[in-house]
Amino acid sequence: MNTTGFVHLHVHSDFSLCNSTASVMALADQAEEFGMKHLALTDHGNLYGILDFINACKESIDENGCRIPRKNPINPIIGCEIYVTPNSLYDKNKIEDENKNYHLVLLVENRTGYFNLVKLCSLGYTFTEDLYSEPRIRVDYQLLNKYHEGLIALSGCIYGEIPQLVLQDKIEEAKQKAYYYRDIFGVNNFYLEIQNHGISAEGLQRTLFQNDINKIIYGISQNTGIPLVATNNVHYIQQKDASAHDVLLCIGQGKQLSDIDRKRFSSDQFYFKTSNEMVSLFSEYPEAVTNTVKIAERCVADIPAIALDRLHEYLPDFNIPQNFTDANDYLRHIATIGLEKRYPEEKKTGGKKWNVIFERMKYELEIIFKSGFTNYFLIVADYVNWARENGIPLSLGRGSSGGSIVAYCLRITGIDPIKYNLLFERFLNPELNNPPDFDIDFGSESRDEVIKYITKKYGDECVGQIISFGCLTARSVIQETARVMNIPISETEMIAKLIPYGQNINLDKAISSEPRLRELEQDPVFSEIFSIAKKLESLKRYSSYHASGLVIGKYALSNFLPIYSNKNNGSMTSQYTMHHLESCGLLRYDILGLKILDEIKQTEKLVRNRGGEYANFSIENVPLNDKNTYKLFCEGNTNGVFQFESESMQKILKQLQPDCLEHLFAINALFRPGTMVNIPEYIERRHGRKLIDYPHPSLEDILKETYGLIVYQEQIICIIQRITGYSLGKSDILRRYMVKNKGTKSDKSEEKEHFILYANTKGYNELDANSIYELLIPYSGNSFNKSHAVGYSLLAYQTAYLNANF
Repeated sequence: MNTTGFVHLHVHSDFSLCNSTASVMALADQAEEFGMKHLALTDHGNLYGILDFINACKESIDENGCRIPRKNPINPIIGCEIYVTPNSLYDKNKIEDENKNYHLVLLVENRTGYFNLVKLCSLGYTFTEDLYSEPRIRVDYQLLNKYHEGLIALSGCIYGEIPQLVLQDKIEEAKQKAYYYRDIFGVNNFYLEIQNHGISAEGLQRTLFQNDINKIIYGISQNTGIPLVATNNVHYIQQKDASAHDVLLCIGQGKQLSDIDRKRFSSDQFYFKTSNEMVSLFSEYPEAVTNTVKIAERCVADIPAIALDRLHEYLPDFNIPQNFTDANDYLRHIATIGLEKRYPEEKKTGGKKWNVIFERMKYELEIIFKSGFTNYFLIVADYVNWARENGIPLSLGRGSSGGSIVAYCLRITGIDPIKYNLLFERFLNPELNNPPDFDIDFGSESRDEVIKYITKKYGDECVGQIISFGCLTARSVIQETARVMNIPISETEMIAKLIPYGQNINLDKAISSEPRLRELEQDPVFSEIFSIAKKLESLKRYSSYHASGLVIGKYALSNFLPIYSNKNNGSMTSQYTMHHLESCGLLRYDILGLKILDEIKQTEKLVRNRGGEYANFSIENVPLNDKNTYKLFCEGNTNGVFQFESESMQKILKQLQPDCLEHLFAINALFRPGTMVNIPEYIERRHGRKLIDYPHPSLEDILKETYGLIVYQEQIICIIQRITGYSLGKSDILRRYMVKNKGTKSDKSEEKEHFILYANTKGYNELDANSIYELLIPYSGNSFNKSHAVGYSLLAYQTAYLNANF
């Protein structure tokens, strides 16, 4: 089928929340199937899905869920259907009608156009330049005049300003308005849009069908010389999806299908039509069809992605004292002071141990300086220490950051990486471009105070939260669809309860595993619910914001990406999800709230209130070998003990009888899906009931603390280094490769060949090297980050200490 003669330029995905049943991947798949070379995305008033759309145009998903390059990549056209008010947003007194706004489609022609569309979509939500306190999703002529360059405008659907004037029989005014838009965007940058979905609209004197409106707009085109463009307002993929789309509209409105006063589409023509269908539909206006191709060929998705090795250039500059030459000099200074405070005895006695510690700090600083993330460390250290100084409780460490001695010296973490043999390369690998990632737990009650401090320090326009989306899950889509179709709640819940919870659960999996669901799907009373629900499952339901993520820009966030105003707290929020921030030049700062920290803080106060020997009590100074605490663990009396309070964990603790921190670290790491099967073996070896053996005698010192079992990612990295002589950074890269290929047990890759070759040079025979490599593959995907296990186990120990002693 030759379909190169038309391009869809007016297209909505499910990022037009509850207004389209088409995902960006489904749209790109359909375009490729039809042989189309170009495709636009013009969601309602936002750019939420643009970067996902660009990726979908380049890559598809195979039957295993893996991304693969498209055989015929599609040129993605960035666009948005914005809302224009004819009244100035700057002067409240001039606004005649608060609800008057018209649709206008904007397409990005080049890099300048992209940034202008970002500005328009950001200001359309936040409008920081006017006097309004409420967020709005509209722009006015003044903004269009200011940010029009590099954009191609289409006059919009039936709700556009020109079609609305036509409906009011204001033909001359419509013609003048066409001139007005052409003057804003420039000759050949404004097109009169025509559509034909077989729908009608009530005019001032009569009912007009779209065909009638098209004829009048054609006349305006002939009189003004402004070209036509034909579009189909795509809201679903296939014509048969119209009924599912109608249900989705009801879900979004909180309505039922039987409700009279609800928004609905009055035809089933809003689907992804073929080129031949569009040519036939607009046979009277062939130039309107060919113009779609002309426009598409002008549009290049030139989003300036930031390479990871340049990401540091976009970090905010941290203000350093005047007597330091640069940020590196200052970081070295405060890290050195911190090192002396963290290791006073080693500093005092000097010798080999101090040299090892000092050289570790120097090594980390060199990597931090070379990677350019000095400001990142300074920014995090600043707000963390501000929190400490203001009595806000923090955890000892989370994630891989516990492996950094610099972070320990800056008091970002409270974990000694030397004491617990933690690796910096797991946190910041010098052989990868990946940036460091500090996840910081603050007390839940004070988390917002930290965010306020950061916002005040770097500015409202430079700090924001990160958008996230709630989707229609297997359970919720059944419940919502049934509600819309007026199915009794009792019957709806009967179906929903048969669907298990879980991130990886979808309707197909649930139905295949539950016979009763299969019966209900075949029941004529419920079959339509299942049919529609499957089409709506996984679609975006609503926008929210990431529970902990924060972005801090060197400049206003709208210089990096589109933003909107968070209605819940008035803060700026990125329109792109966290997966795309780095490509836009922004790093994520995780500011998490943890309730247990508030409980520890309150308990500390109660203990200090006893006075006497407890007057200066601090949880940070309690002994780590307290007999009462380990007795509590051994008895499984861990109600209220962070991450150790479940019944299953209590049973395991009774069997394990832990008597040191290493036991807590290991069981915390093992008590997870994929590794729980190793817990009985670990317990048997701990008690000497099973022989402790090692994959190779040379690995004993690496695996001794876990009785010969591989538990931590850091152990895998050290094993690879021991066997091959690789650097720790390169060893971590191979570990990551193994994670991606853990299912290929008989891996014959170049990486494996290199592993065996280098192992041979280190004195390992090929049989042993091959055996170790094969052993590491499954463990690479299931092993746990030791830094995180240490940080959270120490927090668990603190709560257990308080339970046991107070």
